[in-house]
Amino acid sequence: MKVLAREILIVGLCASVALIAPDRPFEWSSWTSYLGCFALPLRLRWPGLAALLCIPGVAGGLGWAPAFVAQYRVGRTERSVPIMVLWVTALTAASIVPVMLTEVIPLGSLLLATAFAFGLAAAPTALGVLVATRRELTRSLQEARRARAAELEAQETSARASERARIAREIHDAVGHHATLIAVESAALAATTSDPVVRETALRLRGLAKESLAEMRTALGLLSSGVTYRSLDELIDRARSVGVAVTLSESGSADLSPAVERAVFRVVQEALTNVTKHAPGASVSVDIFRGPSVTVTVANGPSSEVPLGGDGGQGLHGLSERVRTVGGTFRTSRRPDGGFVVTAVLPTGTSKVGENDSTFGGGERGAATA
Repeated sequence: MKVLAREILIVGLCASVALIAPDRPFEWSSWTSYLGCFALPLRLRWPGLAALLCIPGVAGGLGWAPAFVAQYRVGRTERSVPIMVLWVTALTAASIVPVMLTEVIPLGSLLLATAFAFGLAAAPTALGVLVATRRELTRSLQEARRARAAELEAQETSARASERARIAREIHDAVGHHATLIAVESAALAATTSDPVVRETALRLRGLAKESLAEMRTALGLLSSGVTYRSLDELIDRARSVGVAVTLSESGSADLSPAVERAVFRVVQEALTNVTKHAPGASVSVDIFRGPSVTVTVANGPSSEVPLGGDGGQGLHGLSERVRTVGGTFRTSRRPDGGFVVTAVLPTGTSKVGENDSTFGGGERGAATA
């Protein structure tokens, strides 16, 4: 709509110039100038055709206004200098030849008139070239800035990746060494003790140490993508083995992406960890519904023992970030009886997290008894 209004305005102004002109050099001057005016919209697609249709109006003496508009468009779109010179020369000749045929003009006046006509035809063409060149330079400058910004971003990304890799190596070397020593010492204790309870505890401690090492390597991206993670049943059984009264209820049969399965595991794992730290002795119920979306609810009753202490909230905050990463929602609330409820709603479709995401904890199946 704006283009239509603009074209009507341009055609109207150019036609008005021809209409109010006091002199009509030839009988055909008016209609040829109007032809050039009404042909101006063609310049948007065929600038050369519009300039050609303006030549008769220039020859008639009243078509300079539409010729200026057409020549400006030629300068904006044409990249061949000889062609632009050809159009300027054609307009110059169209304005001079009729005068030469009808009047006797001295040579000096003829040369001056020719130079003036050439300047009139060349000025809008040159202006169009300058505007087009300026836009190209502006575009090139913007592309150079984007390329520079992309280069700086790539350098920053590379530097961050290198620093993360360095930190990961240090964490792996330091923490991995201690976790390995814990596993070795536990195995030695299990092999030398005669007390079955101590042996069972030592073996469980060895499994936990190995699993901690596996989870750390997974988080640091040091394990292959083919790691098999432990199931929820094993997680619940482990919690029960340390005295947490947990009931697990699962319903629905929707298929979940690996990333969502890992997020479900993490929700339950972090919730059970919080119960053991902040509500020891409390009973816990874990409800998982796999429907149009996956709803995970972990609720615990009031604690019957003194909490183990420590600041809370950081684990839940990180868990909330994990859930949002896969496109879910996460909330916590307190029950009237003093209990606590953790609820996560996760999508069953494709997750935002890739198949190689390492947010799902655990080591290889059977690591606890290896």
